[in-house]
Amino acid sequence: MHHKCSDLKRRVLKMKKWGTAACIAAASFFSLSGCAGSTSGENGEVIVYNWGEYMDPDAIAMFEEETGIRVIYDEFETNEIMYPKVEAGAAEYDVICPSDYMIQKMIQNDLLAELNFDNMPNAKENIGAQYWEQSREFDPENKYSVPYCWGTVGILYNKSMVEEPVDSWSILWDERYKDNILMQDSVRDAFMVGLKLNGYSMNSTDAAELETAKNALIQQKPLVQAYVIDQVRDKMIGNEAAIGVIYSGEAIYTQRENPDLEYVIPREGTNVWIDSWVITRDAPNKENAEKFIDFMCRPEVALKNFEYITYSTPNDAARALIEDEDIRNSTIAFPDLTQYSNLETFRYLGTEADEMYSELWKEVKSE
Repeated sequence: MHHKCSDLKRRVLKMKKWGTAACIAAASFFSLSGCAGSTSGENGEVIVYNWGEYMDPDAIAMFEEETGIRVIYDEFETNEIMYPKVEAGAAEYDVICPSDYMIQKMIQNDLLAELNFDNMPNAKENIGAQYWEQSREFDPENKYSVPYCWGTVGILYNKSMVEEPVDSWSILWDERYKDNILMQDSVRDAFMVGLKLNGYSMNSTDAAELETAKNALIQQKPLVQAYVIDQVRDKMIGNEAAIGVIYSGEAIYTQRENPDLEYVIPREGTNVWIDSWVITRDAPNKENAEKFIDFMCRPEVALKNFEYITYSTPNDAARALIEDEDIRNSTIAFPDLTQYSNLETFRYLGTEADEMYSELWKEVKSE
């Protein structure tokens, strides 16, 4: 349930940029999948598990070249797919990039190692104070995670198809846009919209509040063209829908492709998320893992990743290096969060609440 799954078209576009780094990343990935004949680098290896399309492959090549450490790279599509693999020890990952609430769950279930920040000076120096502060919601003592990307969830709308102004989640229930609305196909994201619309916390475990949100989503269903994850970006770029729920990093990309698109954070509030680097408790290559995270926190490397994936960097030193003033000061990429109310970060709510959300989501989808 997140924001970085990507479609074939974007992969093909990106492949053109990949060049030799793609071969390195691909070779690294397949060695994890069990291809024979793999050898580790001169200084060993580091096994990284990250979202799809969430890192510039050139950054991996640069790290390998500089350190002699070979990167074995694997990708996941959702936190929920990643978690059971890590919990079961199906593969011995060193570095993973989960989202806020999933990091909280991993800490609670003793799956993560405490980090040695002496080995990661770039993390200490370059990540902005507000992101360490935000991380305390799920990592109370900042012991287990280093912020990698962050953003908001909002409404993307087409100015040529929608009567402005747009400032509320309620537009997703507007009959005028029947079959022109795209919703996120994920339980927490969909319920976030339903809960916020009704003035509730997106971390609610109150049965009556969740029932209200469920009923709102069922009522909305006839208006929804599709429940999607990554397709929201391409459908909006192609003028195939008027309004969609989208992650801010995707919104930046869509605006480059279609200037009619506008992104807003609704007045009822939304999700402010962080994806962070963590190291597994039994990481076979902990020192190399810390070197990898430290490298990714270098300003020029963080900038390179930001330009490649368009998701906001919490690396203040990298942001200062952005040459394009419109991007550096973008209110989508770097919003002033003090201007908004009712912003929250997803928390892990426990097994019982997870099951309750899942059951209610099934009811929405089966109506």
